Amino acid sequence: MLAETEGLVMNAPLPDPYSLPLDKLDPSRAELFRTGQHWAYFERLRKEDPVHWVDSEEFGPYWSITRFKDIMYVDSHHEQFSSEPTIVIGDSQIDFEPPMFIAMDAPKHDDQRAVVSPAVAPKQLQEWERLIRARVQEVVESLPVGQPFDWVDTVSIELTGRMLATLFGIPQDDRRKLTQWSDVATSSPSVGFSAVTEEERMAGLQECLAYFTEVWNQRVNAPPEMDFISLLTHNPSTRNMEPLEYLGNLILLIVGGNDTTRNSMTGGVYALNQNPDQFAKLKADHSLIPNMVSEVIRWQTPLAHMRRVATCDVEVGGKTIKAGDKVVMWYVSGNRDEEVIENPNEFIIDRARARQHMSFGFGIHRCMGNRLAEMQLRILWEELLACFSDIEVVSEPERVESNFVMGYTNMQVVLHPR
Repeated sequence: MLAETEGLVMNAPLPDPYSLPLDKLDPSRAELFRTGQHWAYFERLRKEDPVHWVDSEEFGPYWSITRFKDIMYVDSHHEQFSSEPTIVIGDSQIDFEPPMFIAMDAPKHDDQRAVVSPAVAPKQLQEWERLIRARVQEVVESLPVGQPFDWVDTVSIELTGRMLATLFGIPQDDRRKLTQWSDVATSSPSVGFSAVTEEERMAGLQECLAYFTEVWNQRVNAPPEMDFISLLTHNPSTRNMEPLEYLGNLILLIVGGNDTTRNSMTGGVYALNQNPDQFAKLKADHSLIPNMVSEVIRWQTPLAHMRRVATCDVEVGGKTIKAGDKVVMWYVSGNRDEEVIENPNEFIIDRARARQHMSFGFGIHRCMGNRLAEMQLRILWEELLACFSDIEVVSEPERVESNFVMGYTNMQVVLHPR
């Protein structure tokens, strides 16, 4: 097992947040998240200036919101805080920002969200549980035992790709295209992550649009099915969408179904290895799996932030936010808020009220697929514990350099048989 630690291997350490003047503290630098140094920045901000004005060189001026209750207020008052034009901290450097319903306000947001939500409704999840379990079993049974392999690619990406292909109603052979487009969509200077250029990103998204335009044309005259594209083509609210709006909603649904679940699948293994006492507790009592899943989602916090723009002057945490100001809710900080969550820096799989976290957001933009994500994680752990006595992380995971997606690119593990 790895020693319990919050930190990662550091390359060039950034300044200690306590060594900086408070007005110079900017938690948005993507390198903080890749190296694990963001925790100390948010700890100081929660204690000293939870509603904090930042004049960021990289992303422009914004209000940084770091406490649970303040984040919940902003997220729950959509009439005071608009989601338009984007949900990430930065603005696109090129004139290409496809609209999507998560970055829309009511009533259009509500209309479009209602169109696709039946695909992840509880009744539909009951229909899919057997399929998801069969796929998990197939992947788990194919894993190498006793030799290192990359958990991220072999398990997390593979399983989320299979589920995404089902949600979109496309051939399983094309599932890795969805992963590729998700990675392209979330690789952007607007979140401090530039694995591709903006031109390459635009080309990848146009490829996505071309692929799904063909799928749209197949579905529009076919009988309705319970997949995202069929739902979009057959509903009056969305069947006449402009191509860019269609692309925006495709990206939203792909990223929402890919990055959050995929990184929680990896983050859970990592957290349990950091906390061997909790792993032992889980192995001894498999009934803790559902609660453990919620703790993983809090601990991991798949998406670090969401952005809003104030529509009016409003007071939050004793500060006056002016109409037009950019506001960034740091979910990753709210999930470690000592005022709301007891011992928030500890990973406790039998934590009371484990679902009291903000990884899924609040209000009208609360994650539409939260129950699907929980179900996929629950089934994965049920099958893993049935097959293996241990899942050993043998090297520190490699993380995405992004202030938005709390992601992993590689994590080597060794499985031990029962």
